[in-house]
Amino acid sequence: MPKPRTPLLATDCVVFDGSGRVLLVRRKNPPFQGQFALPGGFVDIGETVEHACRRELMEETGVKAGRLRLVGVYSDPRRDPRGHTCSVVFLAVVRRANAKAGDDAAAVAWVDNWHKDDLAFDHAKVLADASRLIKKSTIQPSRWSKTGWQTSTAR
Repeated sequence: MPKPRTPLLATDCVVFDGSGRVLLVRRKNPPFQGQFALPGGFVDIGETVEHACRRELMEETGVKAGRLRLVGVYSDPRRDPRGHTCSVVFLAVVRRANAKAGDDAAAVAWVDNWHKDDLAFDHAKVLADASRLIKKSTIQPSRWSKTGWQTSTAR
């Protein structure tokens, strides 16, 4: 039986710091060259989406992710002009981190108000979803650790 033609698989990482800023990369290459985007990229054969998320975050920003929390799967066939790409998006929270551009990121920035920026792909929607997830969750900024957040049972 021939292999089916399927969408490409990617992963993106929403990273918030202890001040509530989000980590964005300025894209070095098309599409959306020069625009802000979430760190992310394609999943390699034999790699889990979680490992790919951590790898892409480290390659593009030098930031190490602790615990990852699933934000969602984004599969609109029009989300990437290069072709149908599905992205599994994770959330990570760090107290603070020194980010440095690498790989295919031209620059990195911790951004306070990402709503003002014209983000690549569907990343404005992704960030809105991740922000809602944090507001609804038990993630307590006062309980963030070096490796990410700790959950609290207090409501």
